[in-house]
Amino acid sequence: MAALIDVARARALVLDWAALLPSEPVGLADALGRVIAEDATSDGDLPPFDSSAMDGYAVSAGPGAELPVVGESRAGHPAGRTLRTGEAMVISTGAQVPAGADAVVPVERTEVVDGRVRVPDAAPGDHVRRAGEDVRAGTLVIRAGTALGPAELGVLAALGRPEVACGRRPRVTVAVTGDELVEPGTPLAPGQIRDSNAYSLSAQAERAGATVVRREVVPDDPEATRRALEAALEESDVVCVSGGVSVGPHDHVKPALIDIGVEEVFWRVALKPGKPTWFGVLGEKLVFGLPGNPVSAMVTFHLFVRPALRRLAGAEPLDTRTNAVLDRRVERQPERDEVVRCRLEARADGWHVEPTKEQGSHVLTSMLGAGAFALVEAGEGAVEAGSSVPIELLF
Repeated sequence: MAALIDVARARALVLDWAALLPSEPVGLADALGRVIAEDATSDGDLPPFDSSAMDGYAVSAGPGAELPVVGESRAGHPAGRTLRTGEAMVISTGAQVPAGADAVVPVERTEVVDGRVRVPDAAPGDHVRRAGEDVRAGTLVIRAGTALGPAELGVLAALGRPEVACGRRPRVTVAVTGDELVEPGTPLAPGQIRDSNAYSLSAQAERAGATVVRREVVPDDPEATRRALEAALEESDVVCVSGGVSVGPHDHVKPALIDIGVEEVFWRVALKPGKPTWFGVLGEKLVFGLPGNPVSAMVTFHLFVRPALRRLAGAEPLDTRTNAVLDRRVERQPERDEVVRCRLEARADGWHVEPTKEQGSHVLTSMLGAGAFALVEAGEGAVEAGSSVPIELLF
């Protein structure tokens, strides 16, 4: 049996096989969380004209004076004439500064007397937002590979982009294997358990930016397993199978994948939980055989599948790894690195982590409240409280 592969090498192999999917046009209203597939540059200045930063009066810079008020410039309704020296014009925040004016005096610093306004000294540029002060025409504003959040969408709208080219969302099938699995809400017969993996893994896929096109429970039967995997590969970019990837008499996933023609890239990772993780490819389609234990499935999805989904969609690498102080002693595993589900707390000296509860791979509630995975390297003894450990943030 082949030696175990380490986590870093396994992740690198996955990313090597994750090929960028084609892009597609997406309207801004539907682009939240999508990954922009093209550099976004500004066709013009932003803001496009000199505008007022205050409600007040547009004037020509100079010493204080009492000036006639000759008109108004409102947001969206510029003044219809040029301001001459010795005149003032009412102006609102965001309104275009009229030609001939180069300063704005806030209304609270003025006094109106008999239809004229008394203004103090004003210097050129006072309370004026210059055209191009935010972005100059031709500037690269958002790079390809950026995940679009509220700020990015707002900037694209300000640049006049009604739609943007985005990487296509990866299509994912989540299949869980096991005769013992039943849907939530179904009464349990002897030996049965409720399926949780299909729901947790699908949620992880969607949070990573994918579209789940199929979610199903597959019985422990060779022919049923093969049919399910063939259908999944037909309609998906990524197939995630939970369970059935070990070497037991009822583990049919690996033989079925090999029979279909999926090429094995690696099997068995030096990781607890997650040792039996399998990864293979069929053309540009990626297949992940994840363990059946609920925590193992979620951990290996985060470590291996999530980066692949981001790469497929064109996202720039997102490194959520850092270090934290471990607040409780953790025993090392002699042969495998261990992912410890931890509560996360920010303190004055940085991040602190503490295991959520018992860490068995079947203890699904150990994921509740987990803000980070702590990676405890294999070895003898323990990592003592107060030690620095590498963590992966679960944001």
